[in-house]
Amino acid sequence: MTSQPPLPQEHITRIPLDEIDHQLISLLQRDGRASYAELAPAVGLSAPAVRQRVQRLIEGGVVQIVAVTDPLALGLPVMALVGIKVSGDALTVADALGAIPRVIYVVVTGGAYDLFAEVVCGDMAELFEIINTRIRPIPDVSSVESFPYFDIRTHRFTWDTSSD
Repeated sequence: MTSQPPLPQEHITRIPLDEIDHQLISLLQRDGRASYAELAPAVGLSAPAVRQRVQRLIEGGVVQIVAVTDPLALGLPVMALVGIKVSGDALTVADALGAIPRVIYVVVTGGAYDLFAEVVCGDMAELFEIINTRIRPIPDVSSVESFPYFDIRTHRFTWDTSSD
């Protein structure tokens, strides 16, 4: 009997969300440091009730409260999208890519590439080093193509979460 490789994770809301949850998500997208006391009047609940709601959203995997960094401010001005074609298990390669520190996200795709990875670097030489000595040698990587960024025109961390 052979085991099947794991399927990509299903992305479904595992907890029911109501209008207050959507309002809290929207407020937290604008200011993740807002206190429960600040959020409470905006949604018509007490601060302890808001704390319970936010904790439920975090534990349910709906939101994460994190610091978002700016690669440019951190001295990482070279960014590139890297398209990867795989000859074997794409999920195994995706996990190997995710272990590279300068890779900030990896997505499994359909189409011309099996995977896309976003890489941030200090300079073009570092980008070349990552592609040449870290990505290409991963078993089952059959080809790599990089798309360096010249400019980022839209970088959004908020979007409409309403149930409409």
